Amino acid sequence: MSATQRRRLNEEFESDDSAILNERILLLVFESIKWDLQVLCLVSSVNHNLRAIAKRILWRKLCVYRAPRMVAALANGAPNGRIGGGWDALAKLMFFCCGCESTHHFKVSRPNPGHFTPASRFSKTSGRSFLAKKCRGDLLFISDPCEHPMGVEEDHLGIYRGVFRGFMRSKTRACMIRRQVAFDELVRCPYCGTRVWSMTAARLVPKSAARRLGSGDRRVEYFVCVNGHLHGACWLIPLSDEDICDDVEEDDDGGDDDLSEEDLDGDNEIGGDTCSHQTVTNGSTSSLGEDVLGGESID
Repeated sequence: MSATQRRRLNEEFESDDSAILNERILLLVFESIKWDLQVLCLVSSVNHNLRAIAKRILWRKLCVYRAPRMVAALANGAPNGRIGGGWDALAKLMFFCCGCESTHHFKVSRPNPGHFTPASRFSKTSGRSFLAKKCRGDLLFISDPCEHPMGVEEDHLGIYRGVFRGFMRSKTRACMIRRQVAFDELVRCPYCGTRVWSMTAARLVPKSAARRLGSGDRRVEYFVCVNGHLHGACWLIPLSDEDICDDVEEDDDGGDDDLSEEDLDGDNEIGGDTCSHQTVTNGSTSSLGEDVLGGESID
């Protein structure tokens, strides 16, 4: 095939795809299906052009639709509304539990693979518990831990994730640079692929983190990447349903920023039993949190 024929074929292909690649049409389509996560993943994998549109526009729109208050807080003060690592990485962090393998400071009997989560709760009040005292001015959103049974004679494994606002200007990053903390040699960020610091190796894991997670002392480890994505694991102390509900009643002030399947139109109210939001944590519910629903696939 000559160069002229190839050019003509490409022009015809681009003309046939013009409607699919129209950004306005794509936005209308995804708005009509309530920003279905699985559909967006499929669209992003079709070709380079659609992947570029998704990376530039669609992933951000999905994040805003699923967690408006969290995204507004993270984007506040960010240059041109950009998020460290990109909006696609933030979307993955919202909906994907990264799993867990043994590390230098945290051992598991078998690796746990990552998986998509139907719902996740992120809280900046919980995030304060993961910050050293000298870094409390930072803003960090943390998810409730995703519970993974490990066996009859083992405690359950909790896997959690989070994200900093403006990590490049954060006190946490400045503290690690000042201490000359080295990057971990084996672990990479599961959300953006960049290098990470071990907060355990940096001695920046406060005791309040274990209490917030419902874990024992020295049973927690987490990493932070250069873009401010956090991921980690802990061993969970079993709690009865009665204990969890009692803690929720004490700590909940009724001002949660929640999203449910029945409330994806923006009312940000959630119905049902409050205890259903707490799985393996100590039951405390933040008034500054937000539930993120992954959504169901389109039939």
